[in-house]
Amino acid sequence: MRNLILAGNLSITLVLACVAQAAGAEANWPRWRGPQQDGHSAETDLPVKWSADNIVWKADLPGSGQSSPVIWGDRIFLTSYLNAGAERIVLCVDRRTGKLLWQQTAWKGPPEKSHVMNGFASASCVTDGEIVVAFFGRGGLHAYTVTGEPLWSHDLGTFEGPWGTAACPILVDDLVVQNCDAEVDANIVAFDKKSGKQVWKTKRRDHRGWSTPILVSTGQRREIVLNGDEGVQAYDPATGRDLWFCQGFNGRGEPTVTPAGDLLCVVNGKSGDFYAVRPGGDGDVTATHMAWHTPRNGGRDCPSPIALGKFIIVCDMGGVATCYDAADGHIYWKERLPGKYSGSPIAAGGLVYLLNEAGKTVVIEPGESLKIVAENDLPAGKDEIFRASPTPLGGQLFLRSTTVLYCVGKK
Repeated sequence: MRNLILAGNLSITLVLACVAQAAGAEANWPRWRGPQQDGHSAETDLPVKWSADNIVWKADLPGSGQSSPVIWGDRIFLTSYLNAGAERIVLCVDRRTGKLLWQQTAWKGPPEKSHVMNGFASASCVTDGEIVVAFFGRGGLHAYTVTGEPLWSHDLGTFEGPWGTAACPILVDDLVVQNCDAEVDANIVAFDKKSGKQVWKTKRRDHRGWSTPILVSTGQRREIVLNGDEGVQAYDPATGRDLWFCQGFNGRGEPTVTPAGDLLCVVNGKSGDFYAVRPGGDGDVTATHMAWHTPRNGGRDCPSPIALGKFIIVCDMGGVATCYDAADGHIYWKERLPGKYSGSPIAAGGLVYLLNEAGKTVVIEPGESLKIVAENDLPAGKDEIFRASPTPLGGQLFLRSTTVLYCVGKK
């Protein structure tokens, strides 16, 4: 069933070193997977059950896209594409009304190949209330003020591969860090957020990839941790120096690494063991820092895991959800949920929210058996597909389809 590997007696306290805490993370959702980088929200009054009557507003978005909403104050930042990918745009929407505040064209050019489920605007923006950064693969990396003035742009390469890109930028102190996985010239790179000047660039294994880095602290140092086709790699955030590598199981590596207590939990993308790693090592740590691994057979994994207390829930793209024990990876339950899933779940108020591609949100209370608290639908059009993750803020949920943004909750 599982293989438990002891990783020594040293207890590492994993502290999430996120960007926006100093500026009041509770008031903002500044990046992919939120201020704590793990899908968790401190919201206590999110809606649990809703209907069309609970829609505060509904906003048609220009073009099409799959990036998840990020929010600073009353500004929501998103990306979309026009003209079959030949134009990439950054959008700002008023959180109170859904009104489009500004729209900037980041790039125009011949579109690269992309998977039918991906498109050309899947990476979520990142913001710190001063700048907003958007990534479009071949369409480049672009920084703006929160009021929409362009600051700087970088061409990061052609991103060889047939399936497009989706890795989100992150902010680490005064650096913008971007995963540039591709079949040729894969790397991770950091730029000064104000000037756009390159600070460091580190070679990665040449594989296509879509995962977003997270920043953690072991107590002795900080590490940028990034999933990949062959396994998980950690980097020094100041210099980009390789710190450690843990071998994975079966490739792809697009789900984001998820903190769970002292561990980092990892799914591969393709069927392969679900595993947990202790950060803080040096060199190849596969034999020393992999705390446990558990066979994970079945469908493809695009959603990232969500950890809540001793439970970790992972839902594959086909809707098969599995609940694991965070201490050793053993399985509590494995059940099929309605629909297909691409976006990652969030957690708030002791509940887990999973949004499927049809716009149904399944709310689960984690436990040793499956307990579905609610199933909530939206009045979505037949052409809308929901592949973004929910964004919680201010007692409301912001749910983005390919073409529409919904605000659900209290008015």
